[in-house]
Amino acid sequence: LIFIASLLLGTTITISSKHWIMAWAGLEINTLAILPLISKSHHPRAIEAATKYFLTQATASALLLFSSMTNAWHTGQWDITQLSHPVSGVILTSAIAMKLGLAPFHFWFPEVLQGSPLITGLLLSTIMKLPPIALLYMTSHSLNPTLLTVMAILSTALGGWMGLNQTQIRKILAFSSISHLGWMAIIIIYNPKLTLLNFYLYTMMTAAVFLSLNSIKVLKLSTLMTAWTKIPSLNAMLLLTLLSLAGLPPLTGFLPKWLIIQELTKQDMAPAATLISL
Repeated sequence: LIFIASLLLGTTITISSKHWIMAWAGLEINTLAILPLISKSHHPRAIEAATKYFLTQATASALLLFSSMTNAWHTGQWDITQLSHPVSGVILTSAIAMKLGLAPFHFWFPEVLQGSPLITGLLLSTIMKLPPIALLYMTSHSLNPTLLTVMAILSTALGGWMGLNQTQIRKILAFSSISHLGWMAIIIIYNPKLTLLNFYLYTMMTAAVFLSLNSIKVLKLSTLMTAWTKIPSLNAMLLLTLLSLAGLPPLTGFLPKWLIIQELTKQDMAPAATLISL
């Protein structure tokens, strides 16, 4: 309970802060609160996941602090919205990409999710993504569009391709998360509200998937195939939620993707829209 309270506290501090140091402190509280939840089972796999998570998040936090210090050095501003120096913009984008698990910094995420229990996996995929996305939202006007677009297209492509070959459900969900983050990252500069809409819908659908899997106690695709006899109604709902996550019209998951493609086309980025929708 203490750890979940700390998670909520860290998230709230980061989202509501105006000063870079406060935002960084919130992210650190978050990281330290989720570590015991990942390594709770004391299984070597869980300890490995917690270590990997800690190392990537610590590196990302250091980069974030470095970017804000560079900005303060050049502009004298510690305000989050006043990130005007181009170098610190690039460093910040890399730091947040590492925190979120955007490609090419995505390698830790499937491994960590695979080593965590399902409920911790749900927290990692949803609540832990909120503070970095909030920081991106606040600094969206001063980020590097080319870098973000390349990362976003890479993430959606890798998330789709690498998820095909998996047998573990948690890894498939991790690659699905990377792919969705790509959709959110590509549009944040042009229409940040769409990113938030996409994130809220993604959170609701992912929560439904994780909680359904948790109640039927399924971790592998092979066991999921035989699990439909246990609770048929829940499995039918799981099927619909997964199709919605895939973005199948007329389900909810189709809406943000449609709006994002529409916005990209308005911004004369039809090639990017075509690539990301493949």
